[in-house]
Amino acid sequence: MERILLGHGSGGKMMHQLIREHFAPEFELKTLNDSAVLEGINNKRIAFTTDSYVVSPIFFPGGDIGNLAVYGTVNDLSMVGASPLYITAGFILEEGFPVEDLKKILSSMADAAKKAGVKIVAGDTKVVNKGKADGIFINTSGIGVIEKGVDISPLRVMPSDKVILSGPIGNHGICIMAERNGISFNPPIVSDTAPLNNLVREMLNTTKEVHAMRDPTRGGLATTLKEIALDSGYCIMIEEGSIPIPSGVRGACELLGLDPLYVANEGILVAVVKPDVADMLVTTMRNHPLGKETRIIGTVQEEPAGMVLLKTHIGGTRIVEMLSGDQLPRIC
Repeated sequence: MERILLGHGSGGKMMHQLIREHFAPEFELKTLNDSAVLEGINNKRIAFTTDSYVVSPIFFPGGDIGNLAVYGTVNDLSMVGASPLYITAGFILEEGFPVEDLKKILSSMADAAKKAGVKIVAGDTKVVNKGKADGIFINTSGIGVIEKGVDISPLRVMPSDKVILSGPIGNHGICIMAERNGISFNPPIVSDTAPLNNLVREMLNTTKEVHAMRDPTRGGLATTLKEIALDSGYCIMIEEGSIPIPSGVRGACELLGLDPLYVANEGILVAVVKPDVADMLVTTMRNHPLGKETRIIGTVQEEPAGMVLLKTHIGGTRIVEMLSGDQLPRIC
């Protein structure tokens, strides 16, 4: 009998196969974006999303499960160009969980919501027997409004489009790994957990020619680009030397045999944009606190369809695929 494995929640091949073979046909899902785009009231489109957070440990440098849940929900809505408005939160608490820790998490969520400009408007709480929930799990749903003229989908990606990355990769995943295993770095590696909605608003105020957008969380930059390539039917060619990787992340990955392209992030985005607006958009993003290290990292081309290729430092070309499982499970 086939059973669910930890790798089915990785963001990689196993998870995509599980969703496409089981969830998508049963629920008649036509797209597999992090947010659904729906027709709302008075011809306004709305974005709707849901997510669950099981990160371990629940407190880490730069954040905790609470602000991660709020920012993750805000970011999923933002990736379809929505202005996030409201969030609900459901809590599964394990018997014996410290009330003091719960208070810290709730306070963190309230602060994060205020920072992101959203309201937490409803929720639910359940308690399960000791040993059945690993302390605390949080489920969220979020809703936002998409303004007229905004149409963000991998189906809009075209050859010659430019691929933009808003910041350095790998900080969140390595931060979680280090905290989980008692490893310290000097200087410390801090999670990049942050709300991206204000950055996205500045981008869309500059141009509506943003064709696709994703935040590279589980599975990292590599998996996100592969998803866009498969959905669009085109090839994405990226330059290894253009991808910002912090020295601490690079060193940790070399030490542990990890590939930073697959390490999770929680405060950066990838955008595929019309080529003649790319430089202008990079300038806008660099003027935002969360986009100071924005770079153009690649270009879309027609062939080979559905593939991601990486031009290496030494002049070769490497095929970038999704991993079967995950290098670092339970990072969000």
